[in-house]
Amino acid sequence: MTSTQTAPQGATAPATKDQLPQLHVPRNPGMELDLDWVARVQANTSAIERRAATLPGRRTVKKAYQAAWLARAITLIDLTTLAGDDTPGRVRRLCAKARQPVRADLLEALGLPPLTTGAVCVYHEMVETAVAALEGSGIPVAAVSTGFPAGLSPFPLRVREIEESVKAGASEIDIVISRRHVLTGNWQALYDEMVEFRAACGDAHVKAILATGELGTLRNVARASLVCMMAGADFIKTSTGKESVNATLPVSLTMIRAIRAYEAATGIKIGYKPAGGISKAKDALVYMALMKEELGDPWLRPDLFRFGASSLLGDIERQLEHHATGAYSASWRHPMG
Repeated sequence: MTSTQTAPQGATAPATKDQLPQLHVPRNPGMELDLDWVARVQANTSAIERRAATLPGRRTVKKAYQAAWLARAITLIDLTTLAGDDTPGRVRRLCAKARQPVRADLLEALGLPPLTTGAVCVYHEMVETAVAALEGSGIPVAAVSTGFPAGLSPFPLRVREIEESVKAGASEIDIVISRRHVLTGNWQALYDEMVEFRAACGDAHVKAILATGELGTLRNVARASLVCMMAGADFIKTSTGKESVNATLPVSLTMIRAIRAYEAATGIKIGYKPAGGISKAKDALVYMALMKEELGDPWLRPDLFRFGASSLLGDIERQLEHHATGAYSASWRHPMG
């Protein structure tokens, strides 16, 4: 495929969330730790990087297709605020944006139905505020947990933090793993930790944040992905957004191929969430094309794919206004709250 074509191979303009029935993906029950499988996992870094480098130039969508794909991207965003100066007012404004992420006049001009984001992601202290602000919308609240972002608080406190966030109403928990277990190759410790985190989540879906920028090698990323899935993670997520290196295409390719291998072995679909550094609409399209090509259409829906982002939504809304009017507007016309 060349850059003059209008969509990834086999692509049609993806319908928006209200036009398609939502999948109901079974929870990942996990499995016994298979250390032989973990030891067999390798990552050909040069091949992965070559494949990733081809994506931005070879996979593109244009015109009406692009507007439809960007509308879908909005439904995949975990709209996030994780700042030390978060206030209830800021979180309520963010939740209002999650309920109506695109101006009504733009939706009407583009012939799009009402949209919402995939979730709102906040610190534990803001969970109750977000749950109240989103009541009746169907938008889940995700809480970062387990000593986010470093994951170095005492283990019992990390487990208790999960339990408190679930009690406060969070239906998704983004946990951070102990990077030292990966760096020292202590896969049993990583597995046991993840099993306890998964149990503490109860009915809440759990996203395992690998902090890939701190794991050293793509082989470590692949092995950590597999161990977390074996231990029951419903999603695997690249980053906290606080590391110096966050989501990248090589890391994403490594993680989603681990997802593909796990599904082939167990029949269980695992979700994927790249987070940190994805702020432009064109980047979102590249990640979506990668998901479609490597895993297929089910991974273009919010129960199996999310962007951890905040500023991404503003750029997507600007692009949609360009589709509707033929002109780009200033970013201040599309505030987050």
